[in-house]
Amino acid sequence: MDSEKLLKRKIEQLLIIPTAASLLLVGMCVVLFLINNKCAIIASMVVGTFIVIEVVILIWGKTALSPLLFNFSMQHSQVQKQLLDEFAVPYAIIDTDGKVLWGNAPFVDIFGEGIKKRVKRNISAFFPEVTEELLNTSEDVSIDLSYDEVEYNALIKKINNEDGEVIAFYLFDVTELKRYKRENVEQKLVSGLIYIDNYDEVMDNTEEVRHSLVEALVDRRINMYLSTIDAIGKKIEKDKYFFVFRQKFLPQLKETKFAILSEIKSINVGNEIPITLSIGIGADTDSFSEAYEYSRTAIGMALARGGDQVVVKYGDKITYFGGNSAGTEKSTRVKARVKAQAFKELLANKDNVMIMGHKRPDADAFGSAVGVYRLVKTLGRNAHIVLNEETAAIKPMVSGFKGNSVYGDDLIISSEQAINTINDDTLVVVVDVNRPSMTECEELLSLAKSVVVFDHHRQANEKIENATLSYIEPYASSACEMISEMLQYIEEKVKIRPVEADAMYAGIVIDTDNFLTKTGVRTFEAAAYLRRCGADVTRVRKMFRENMDSHKLLAEGVINSEIYKNQFAISKVNPEGVEAPTVMAAKVANDLLDIDGVRASFVVTHQDDTAYISARSVDDMNVQVAMEKLGGGGHANVAGAQLKGESIESAVAKIKELLDEMYKEGDI
Repeated sequence: MDSEKLLKRKIEQLLIIPTAASLLLVGMCVVLFLINNKCAIIASMVVGTFIVIEVVILIWGKTALSPLLFNFSMQHSQVQKQLLDEFAVPYAIIDTDGKVLWGNAPFVDIFGEGIKKRVKRNISAFFPEVTEELLNTSEDVSIDLSYDEVEYNALIKKINNEDGEVIAFYLFDVTELKRYKRENVEQKLVSGLIYIDNYDEVMDNTEEVRHSLVEALVDRRINMYLSTIDAIGKKIEKDKYFFVFRQKFLPQLKETKFAILSEIKSINVGNEIPITLSIGIGADTDSFSEAYEYSRTAIGMALARGGDQVVVKYGDKITYFGGNSAGTEKSTRVKARVKAQAFKELLANKDNVMIMGHKRPDADAFGSAVGVYRLVKTLGRNAHIVLNEETAAIKPMVSGFKGNSVYGDDLIISSEQAINTINDDTLVVVVDVNRPSMTECEELLSLAKSVVVFDHHRQANEKIENATLSYIEPYASSACEMISEMLQYIEEKVKIRPVEADAMYAGIVIDTDNFLTKTGVRTFEAAAYLRRCGADVTRVRKMFRENMDSHKLLAEGVINSEIYKNQFAISKVNPEGVEAPTVMAAKVANDLLDIDGVRASFVVTHQDDTAYISARSVDDMNVQVAMEKLGGGGHANVAGAQLKGESIESAVAKIKELLDEMYKEGDI
């Protein structure tokens, strides 16, 4: 419309020019009358004739041009309307409330003729994702939508006119483009590794004549499983397989939660121990070598978490499947001996060692730190234990070392002291934890040239990346058990003092709940070794006795528990007046397992604006998998989580929501 007005104005200007020329000629005639009357009369006659002709033409021209301009304007608007209506891209005009005011022919073809009759129908009737809030954003919006099995990319553009604001709504069909993209993703190579977790243990407990039958059945099950996803597999060792397949089959495997894990366990031809697998898968990369590296990382995490599970590394995202069993204890101590020797060699070039556990340390963290301290001192190196908080859980143990002239005042140091004294010849040893954010002093990990990790918790996504030596054994009952085994494999004879043996023995007792949970043959062997070194059962028991008020709180926690879904005990511990509410929560969780029919217990307490969850289980329920979904971790039967900024009530609600979700997904 603006261009039409401009054209009209230009034509009017052209018509005014002759009028201005006539006025100029009249002025000339006036001047001639002053000079020569005869010439002035002749000029006046000519000018008068010109003016008459000009007036006639002006009147006639204006009358003739108006219809022509109107017809041109109408034809011009009609062309624009026709072009817009036949525009190949579906296009609509909607108001700020989302009501469809007008749609072009392709738009009507998609949504039916009814759009013309019901011009006030809201766009959300076709695309629920297009909300009123989305339409009222100040900037242009691009959003992916779908309708009637066709995928679109919609462009929402706000337009201001004389009547107010309207919104232009463009739809670009991207169905074919997205199909090509999906096909490209689906054709990517996925690399996988399968390890038999307990091959040696299974064969040792199976008659020799049945060994070949067990191997043949395992091979057959694995090959049949791989054939369902059109995979190419190759047995690379007696207990290891490598396979590749297209990424399009990965959702299928995830949907069935990798059924091969349970299929392998069902093999029983005389083997007393169920066979378990660990699978590592690397996906979402265009590089074949990178996919293989992803699978190696994934299988490492699966083994570090105790086996009997699948770890999928999809780019930077890591997903876990399975891991519901507590795992089978390794009967061989080869790994402990190798790690002890490697640690000894690493110490040869270090003069100073700093040992630290996790924040708010428990008996296992402090006991294992004491064990490493004794090992380091035996090898002639200086050692310090980094401890910032003397919690109620370790106060009876620490009291045996503080003020003891044998250890001096520098046995236990703070994080600040450790940071100020660390140098290139310092080795940092982390015990009972493998997450950097949960260590006593995370800054030490970045300052140290060499870091060693000794832990018995399953590894999660977050891990200590720069570890020179890492010994993570999820089958072990406690870090104290692991250190006790290593002490026996150091060539130099280690002389453990009774107070040190008590601390390590206490770590095993607390983590196994008096040898009731996660206890294997090696656990009792480690306890026997510590008893020979001077650990006293009576002293340890006295160390952790409670006063009457604490015991009443423990009983109150059991009384106030509720049974959820007829098999899960959920309770709360009021932190008011309790010196160590997290310890009390753990004790309540342990006691709740003694109730008949309870598969798992979850106890919540609160401290320092954080809700602490202690989870315990018996038999087949894996609480570690559950706690990981809340950002925590631990073992199959002993786990926990910390919810920052949550109250006890909201934490309980999250536990119930989690159990409902796990039931729905078949994880329980």
